[in-house]
Amino acid sequence: MTNTILLIILGLAMIIIGANFLVEGSSRIASRFGISDIVIGMTIVAIGTSAPEMVVSFLGAMKGSVGLSVGNILGSNICNILLIIGLSSIIYPMTVSRINVNRDMQFMLLSTVVLFIISLDAQIETLTIDDQMTGNVISRTEGLVLLLFFLVFMFYSVASAKRHESLGKGSDANGEEEKPAVKKNFLISLVMFIGGLAVLIWGGNILVDNAATLARAKGVSDTLIGATIIAIGTSLPELAASVMAACRKKVGIAIGNVIGSNIFNVFLILGGCATVTPLPLASVNHVHFIFLLLATLLFLVSARTSFKIRRIEGLLLFALYILYIIVTISLA
Repeated sequence: MTNTILLIILGLAMIIIGANFLVEGSSRIASRFGISDIVIGMTIVAIGTSAPEMVVSFLGAMKGSVGLSVGNILGSNICNILLIIGLSSIIYPMTVSRINVNRDMQFMLLSTVVLFIISLDAQIETLTIDDQMTGNVISRTEGLVLLLFFLVFMFYSVASAKRHESLGKGSDANGEEEKPAVKKNFLISLVMFIGGLAVLIWGGNILVDNAATLARAKGVSDTLIGATIIAIGTSLPELAASVMAACRKKVGIAIGNVIGSNIFNVFLILGGCATVTPLPLASVNHVHFIFLLLATLLFLVSARTSFKIRRIEGLLLFALYILYIIVTISLA
């Protein structure tokens, strides 16, 4: 059992290290081909911070640990809002920009509501066909719908970023200053990208296999392991980045990091998993969906009220996360 826990920790460490190398390598390659920093940030870096959840969820779905896969996405999104935003705003009250509230948070709410409706649809279908497993799934069609939403979000975000970039160039846009990153050795960047991807997948395999082993040994569901231990572990990049940003009073990074990650987790990762293989929801308690919807609404209401997440609201979010963990364990 000790070996299993150590291997889970090793898998998490490999995932985080691999994701960092993957993001750095891909960013350098993109810079070398003249892709702007804003577009890199909206695509490669944003997807890269969700790489741990992506690897764990895809491998979990492919290996038949669907509870681990879905639980990881739900638990990560809940962790991102309640734990990460909660802790960050306790450290330093977080001002939310109007762009975050009027555009990005609307997409985040949309992703949560669509996922909640899909889960309800699955439950209703299950009741109407006498508890047959065929109804209690996120189907390939629904997965494709989620991916379509992701494409719309990416198109809108990149177009908006490019428009903002072109407006901000001003009079000094005529300089052809070459960034040092563009001149960095392409071979090293390629090795970082390939190596990071390999370590990420290898660590993901180790993590998924041993998490499933631990769940079976302890007699608990894959969903519990995925929504708690694995969700916190795969959210460590977002947690570290957001807490450090709050300590340095760079709150925009923390807010954007969480919003982008939550959108990607639902639309891209869960949508992609369901497209590859339908995801049965029989082992996933509806409490997880309810907590995610509640967390998203609280986050949005707090941001809309004063365009700031104050310490008292951070404490409320953090307390709600503790309650979520207690309820999740009690239902196991």
